[in-house]
Amino acid sequence: MDWQGWFALSLAGAALIFMSLGRVAPHIVMMGILVILSASGIISAEQALSGFSNSGLITVVAMFVVAAGIHHSGGVDLLVNKLLRHPRSVRSAQARIALPVTLLSGFMNNTPVVATMIPAVHAWSRKIGISPSKLMIPLSYSAILGGTLTLIGTSTNLVVNGQYQELTGDPGFSIFSITAVGLPVAVIGVAVLLLVMPRFLPDRQDQQKFGSMREFTLEVAVSFDGPLVGQTVGQAGLRELEQLYLVEIERDGNVVTAVPSEERLRGGDRLVFAGNTQAISDLMRINGIVPSVHEDEPSLSQDRAERRLVEAVLSPQSDVVGMTIRDARFRDRYGAVVLAVARGGRRVSGNLGNIRLKPGDVLLLEARPAFVSRQHYNKDFLLINDLDTERPRHDRAWLSWAILLVLVGLAACGVVSMLNAALLGAALMILTGCCSVEQAQKSVDVPVILTIGASFALGAALQQTGAAALLATTILEFSQGEVLLAILLVYVAVSVLTEIITNNAAAVLIIPIVLSMTTTMGIGAEPFVIAVMMAASASFATPLGYQTNMMVFGPGGYRFLDFVRVGLPMNLFIGGVTVAVIAQVYGLTFG
Repeated sequence: MDWQGWFALSLAGAALIFMSLGRVAPHIVMMGILVILSASGIISAEQALSGFSNSGLITVVAMFVVAAGIHHSGGVDLLVNKLLRHPRSVRSAQARIALPVTLLSGFMNNTPVVATMIPAVHAWSRKIGISPSKLMIPLSYSAILGGTLTLIGTSTNLVVNGQYQELTGDPGFSIFSITAVGLPVAVIGVAVLLLVMPRFLPDRQDQQKFGSMREFTLEVAVSFDGPLVGQTVGQAGLRELEQLYLVEIERDGNVVTAVPSEERLRGGDRLVFAGNTQAISDLMRINGIVPSVHEDEPSLSQDRAERRLVEAVLSPQSDVVGMTIRDARFRDRYGAVVLAVARGGRRVSGNLGNIRLKPGDVLLLEARPAFVSRQHYNKDFLLINDLDTERPRHDRAWLSWAILLVLVGLAACGVVSMLNAALLGAALMILTGCCSVEQAQKSVDVPVILTIGASFALGAALQQTGAAALLATTILEFSQGEVLLAILLVYVAVSVLTEIITNNAAAVLIIPIVLSMTTTMGIGAEPFVIAVMMAASASFATPLGYQTNMMVFGPGGYRFLDFVRVGLPMNLFIGGVTVAVIAQVYGLTFG
């Protein structure tokens, strides 16, 4: 292997390091590598940019729009309202979540499914008296397992199929090619989820002071010229708020604790409450209460009608991770004011401005309307609940499902290609009003698209320079020619990479190595490619490994070790089951 191969391997190693550290966004890392590979002449400009015209990537974009149509038409809400109802036990509640979510995720992107379900499950958990920590991990894991049911279940499957077509020239996989492996794995996985996992999931309900879903530290202020100035705490109605407790008043550098009802309010008083999101919304509607802002963080606007409340989870890639709220200067950076913070399902004590932010923190923000649309392009936050969002067009719910069924039927029967079926479905979602053009545009996750498209350049470089063949030879030496052992090693490699970098990037990097291996061994590549698809989706061990895990991390009140405790055994178990099912489906044995 010449210097180009070693250089490509070095770039792959650098990509792994940068993405695992989380300091640089994955799409920035991969775009930077694309530029280096093209500028150095290791691959041509056409090869460097080929990923962005790949059919798999374009199919992913179209499926984002299809998922948006179902989401904004209330299609998911339609099923939620009919299926959740009144369970008799924790296991029954988990089953009512797991079964429909697994099925839904087989035919639409996991992220909108989980994003729609989180607020519904929150409200439902309070109604039935079950802690969200018993329900949120099953929600995420069910979505992950469902993504393995079909080719369109997750963007990774589509990307792997597109890269496979590009590198081999073969027609690729059909929509149900993965189902023979994915369905038994999903069934077994959901069974374990419901029968074994409930006893290992934490129950944080008793640790919450008010028995509410999540406790925030909230700071607001008394308006200088508002009607509350001169009133007592009792007269202002601040003792009558449900699920809110006035912790202290900060005034002129001093703190009034154990605040009596007779304490009179002054303009500029900073009021510190503990409570949940719904109660906070009620508080902010009181005339004379304004967001508490620091001297270096001026108010957004005096016109509260132009603001919106957004509940968001802080992403590990956010620039403000490790900073205090005051130093982060949310107003200047995002056009938003932090009203409340929750971590691990409990309020964070101390002055709001001095709280140091961590990945997975749940923030309640009062933001300008443009905030939500901007965050579709700037993944500093994983938005989980836009409290002022527009109502779904429920009259289009059944229509959106009909469009999805037509899409799947056309692709399954071979009437049109998967790409054309997805494009047709996306067009119909917009033309029939299931989602607007603006909603369709917002649904496309641009950083994910850039990461995927740029990853193709590194994959092409690894194959063209012989680096993929070198890595393939190394794996073959370990496997000693045993096909099943080679598949297991590929699965483990992808699974580990998925926990430290994005699942799409992990899959794209491994596919050239897999193709080199199967060419050397003189066997079909299909079982290896299926193993890559399965391993890239089966990320249970950490909240960082898969986006839906991070989305439920804060709302479920979890700690990092909660995922390790239940997710690491799940990773190992699903890996073993997957390899066993692949062996059965493709008639592979040891020896």
